[in-house]
Amino acid sequence: MSRTLPESSRHSGPASPSPNLGLNPKSSASLNPWNAWLFRFFLIAAASAIALGLSPFGLHGWYAAGIGVALSLVVLIVEFRLRNAPAATLIGGAAGGILGAIAALLVTIVVSHTSEPEPAKSFVEYASLLGFGFVGVMLGAQKAVTFTTESFHSILPQRSGSAVSPHEGGKLLDTSVLIDGRIADICEAHFLDGPLLVPQFVLHELQMIADSADSLRRQRGRRGLEVLQRIQKMPNVEVRVLDDNSVTPGEVDHKLVELAQRLHAKIVTNDFNLNKVASVQGVSVLNVNLLANAVRPAVLPGEGMRVFILREGKEVNQGVAYLDDGTMVVVDGARRLINKTVDILVTSVHQTPAGKMIFGRLDERSEVAPALRQAAAGARAERYNDPSGA
Repeated sequence: MSRTLPESSRHSGPASPSPNLGLNPKSSASLNPWNAWLFRFFLIAAASAIALGLSPFGLHGWYAAGIGVALSLVVLIVEFRLRNAPAATLIGGAAGGILGAIAALLVTIVVSHTSEPEPAKSFVEYASLLGFGFVGVMLGAQKAVTFTTESFHSILPQRSGSAVSPHEGGKLLDTSVLIDGRIADICEAHFLDGPLLVPQFVLHELQMIADSADSLRRQRGRRGLEVLQRIQKMPNVEVRVLDDNSVTPGEVDHKLVELAQRLHAKIVTNDFNLNKVASVQGVSVLNVNLLANAVRPAVLPGEGMRVFILREGKEVNQGVAYLDDGTMVVVDGARRLINKTVDILVTSVHQTPAGKMIFGRLDERSEVAPALRQAAAGARAERYNDPSGA
């Protein structure tokens, strides 16, 4: 199957220069539909007139016209079947058909010099024409795709420096990474190169989540669509929405892996299971969670930090705080200090599949100083209130 996928929509920033050979896009477009149907009606009328004038097979009148109409309908059916075929397939099939006809002609010349009866000669001539013609068309159409994807792939990059596939090096966005939202900040920081590819089945899944009866799922789906719109508006990012006509039915994760293999693209996700499945099948994965863990500041035991105790922990007398990047900090003895900012000392750091967890305890030095200040303030108040003035 083809490694490229037709585009249904493209949103991009500054358009990259592409050679158009001086042609106007409107003038190079396909034939106007009204003109095309006019030519088709002309073909039917011409075929009927020729059949009426020549009277094939001894037929006259409406019977002869019917032969012409039937022939023209066969031609139109062939046209409709081949109109969406790739140009390389058509050229290869035509070239293979011509070579097959030449081979049949050589067989006919050899058979004509034999002493076989005329019926046998005619049968061999027609059979060789049909056989060689069919083989030539089929092999030519199949080998043309191989020739264009292998030969031109090694020629074009040397001349123009561009890849054959328009989606080569692209990044396939998963539903989870759009709902997460951090991909927009990564794009704004220019950490992703190449086009961002959004398949239609990912958009469909986002729409299904946004239309869910559950308010939480509905909010997550709308957030994913809003993040995608935000990325599309960035002038330095190119977003392409891809059709999924050639993707086999199945789950979204399976479709993403299959599509990434065809396009030689990478998958951007924060789904742990999709990351493992794609890695096993040889597909490169960009995991947003791994990136976030990699850029988090390193914290070593014994270092001090200032945190805001947000809630109580699971264990007795524990308080929980969060850093700006979302890292959880568990502080022993901080349950009584909820909704207060305290100084702590890091005791240990644990790495989990979801990220890092920091454990710490209250900094005794920070608690001694307020106690001393409070004691000094109390002493001054007692001297001020002492009537003896001592």
